[in-house]
Parts: sequence; C-alpha cells; structure tokens
Amino acid sequence: METITSIKPLLAVLVSLLVTPLLVSSRTPNVREAWTFVAAIAKFLIVLSMLPTILKGTEIVYTVAEFLPGAAIKFRVDSFGMLFALVSSSLWIITTVYSIGYMRGLKEHSQTRYFCFFAIALSATIGVAFSANLLTLYLFYEILSLATYPLVCHHQDHEARSSGRKYLLYIVGTSIGLALPAMLISYNLAGTLEFGNQGFLAGTASKPLIGLLLFMFIFGFAKAAIMPFHSWLPAAMVAPTPVSALLHAVAVVKVGVFSVVRVLTGVFGTDLLLSFDLGSIILVVCSFTILVGSLIALSQDGLKRMLAFSTIAQLSYIVLGIGLLSPKGLTGGMLHIAMHAFGKITLFFCAGAIFVATGKKNISEMIGIGRRMPITMGAFFIGALSITGLPPCGGFWSKWYLLLGSLEANQMAIVVVLLLSSFLNACYFMPIVYKAFFCKPEDSLFENKVREAPVCCVVPLVITAVISIVFLFYPEPFLELATMTVSRIMGVQI
Repeated sequence: METITSIKPLLAVLVSLLVTPLLVSSRTPNVREAWTFVAAIAKFLIVLSMLPTILKGTEIVYTVAEFLPGAAIKFRVDSFGMLFALVSSSLWIITTVYSIGYMRGLKEHSQTRYFCFFAIALSATIGVAFSANLLTLYLFYEILSLATYPLVCHHQDHEARSSGRKYLLYIVGTSIGLALPAMLISYNLAGTLEFGNQGFLAGTASKPLIGLLLFMFIFGFAKAAIMPFHSWLPAAMVAPTPVSALLHAVAVVKVGVFSVVRVLTGVFGTDLLLSFDLGSIILVVCSFTILVGSLIALSQDGLKRMLAFSTIAQLSYIVLGIGLLSPKGLTGGMLHIAMHAFGKITLFFCAGAIFVATGKKNISEMIGIGRRMPITMGAFFIGALSITGLPPCGGFWSKWYLLLGSLEANQMAIVVVLLLSSFLNACYFMPIVYKAFFCKPEDSLFENKVREAPVCCVVPLVITAVISIVFLFYPEPFLELATMTVSRIMGVQI
C-alpha cells in the first residue's frame, strides 16, 4: 500500500479546536455562529480534499510524536477512516444550521458553551477516524467523552446531572477499566499498537487470552452501546436535540462502533477471529442487542427515548457485519455507518422540530400532527424507511449486503435476526406515521394552530431526508470506500 506524508489529517483535527477561542470571544450570536460555519466548512473541505488520494488506493500518514516504539501520536487516513470522517464532517455543517433554529427557537441558555464543546467534540471525532494506532484512538476517544459531558448536562437540572453521571460512569469507566488494560496487554504481547491489515495479535497469545481481550475491547468501548453497557444512551437523551442528533446518532455512538470495528480488523484481524471461531461470540452478542433493543423500542412513548433504543439496536448491525467474517458482511457493516447516520439524524431532527413547534415529546401526543407539520412528518417517514432498510432509501443497501454476507457465511440464523429486526423497525415506526397523517389531530394542535418549526429546523431535516433517498441510487463514495477497506483487509475483490 503506497503512503504519502501530509499535515492535512492534523489540520482536519485541529480546525474546529482552534476556533473555540473565537467562539468564546464573539460578541454577538451571529458572529459566533459564523465562526462555527467557517470551521465546519473548512473541516469538511480538508477531509474532502483527501478523498481523491484515498480512492486511488494511497494512504496519508502524519506522525505528531513518538513516545515508544510502535506507540506514537500518529494519524493515518485510509478508506475506512475516510468513510467515517466524510459522514461526521458533512453532518456537522447541517447540524450547525439546525442548532441555530433549535437553540434560538427555545431561547436556550449557555449557547456559546454549547457551540464550543460541539466543536471540540468534532475535533475528537475526526481524531478517532484518522488514528493510525490504538494509542491515538484511545486518546481522542477519551477527549470526546469529556467534551460531550457538558453537552449531556446542558440543562443543568437534576435529571441532566444524573444522566451526566451515568454517562461518565459507563463511557469513561469502561474505557479505563477495560479498554485501557486491554491496550496495555496487547502492547506487551506484540510490542506495537499500530493497526495492520490483519492485526498484530496473531501468534502472540492463546485462544483464552485472545478471547478475554476481545471481550475487554468490545465492552470497553461502551459508546457502541452493546448490551449490557447500553443504558447510558437513553439517559443521554436528556440533552438538547441537536446533541442527540449529531453526537448520539452520529459522532459519539459511531465513534464507539468505529473503534470496535477498527480493533476487530486492525488489532485482531479477520484471520485470527476466524481461526479461533470468535466471530460466533460477536454474532450472539450483537443479535441479542439488535432484538432486545428493537423490542424495548416498541414499548416506548417518549419519541427520543424510542429513537435511542432503536439506535442501540442499529449500532449492533455494524459490529455484526464484522462478526460475519465474510466480504459482503463486512461491507454491509461498514456501509451501515453512513446509511444509518443520515436516516437516524433525520429522525432526531424531526423529533426536535416537533418539540420546538409544539412542546410535545411523547408519541401519544402527536396524533394527527402530520396534517399540521407535513414536511417534518414526511421527512420522518423517509428516515423511518431508511432505518428499516426499505426503498427508496439508502438504508436498503447496507441491510442488503448484511443479508448477502449472512448467506455467504452460511449463517441462516443471522438472516432470521436481520429480517425479524427489520420487521420490528417497521412495527415501531409505521404506527407513528399512520397516526400522524391518517388520524384526526388532537384539539390542542388545532387550538395552538401548530405549524412547521422555524426554517433553520426544517431545512436540515429536508436535506438529510433527500440525501437518504439519493443514497439508494448513488451510494458512492461510501460503498466504494467500504469495498476498498474489505479488499484491503481480506485480500478479495467485492
């Protein structure tokens, strides 16, 4: 694999971090938000400028500092990291527009603090995406945990503080108690932390120790919300909806599953997992999370809480794809990072728009709301189709590849799990759509003359809904980046 050295990965990480002093010193909200847009667009353009190089099969590396042999603060931009970076950097721009409409519409307090920690969180997210080794990934993973804590606790009431404590207990507690020791053991065994195409642990330890390390890494990166380390996610829904949308549907949770996938492929390697039959363990854990998360989502009345349990289930699709240890399975899992991100952020945007316009949080209070907010609920329907995996949305592709990967791996039980979970997705999404459009609106909706939320809330959800449809017809560049990654890891053409 050809590599070139460039400072661009470091610049992509730093740009949103360096803008925070300007956000703090801005005298007016307009200036503050203008700087946020400048940083978001600059970050996206830097990431985008590296895409042609990556699509040519060349990787970009940059070393900041080396502390020990094989353990440096180092960045490497490859196809998988580029896939995740494109998703998170592009959605930051859209979420910034949405944040303005939401935060101003509700006259939220401490908006400068909100935008500052949002920027720091995006720096950490890109840092994880471009990490060349476990040390760098772990460092930015922890920075993200600390940067998002003030966002979870934004409302500063008892519920927010309680949710913030649970958030730190699960996220930081597991990373320090499980992921950090696993990283130290791995370095002691292999003498390196550098990600490799087939990992670096092969031939270094027995099956029981490798299995223990697998357990420690999967549950140590608790942002992936794999059961039983999942309850922080519904609790974190107390945060403002833009936080829930980007950080808990894209950045935070996707950093969790991205880290797990990076470890499974870059630390263990598919050959080692296959030889020790560890893929079966991954499949069992993920299948349990998918089905139980979907069943719990069915029983929820709070819209954001229902979306949270849906997210818990959907995240495990990504890790399950890796556990299949088949080329199409891996492709589907990686592609689901992008497809789920755009579908789920649309749904969170819709939930926030409904709250801004009506003050309502519960599904039972939204009967007939589609007649008053047709654009918002139309976008909700599109997002629901994408998450369910139905045309005309791009979510169809990731679930299609997962099904093909299950057949390729001769895992008929996983085919059943995928089909059953998609049915459950439809069971908790479609009744909301039906009641919104085909039932008589509640009297309160008529009395208050409810209309669409402010334009800054509506435009972003329309954009992400349209993109979800476009992905069905043009899933590039995400599909190409996913197939490139699988070809590099498994040495096969998709």
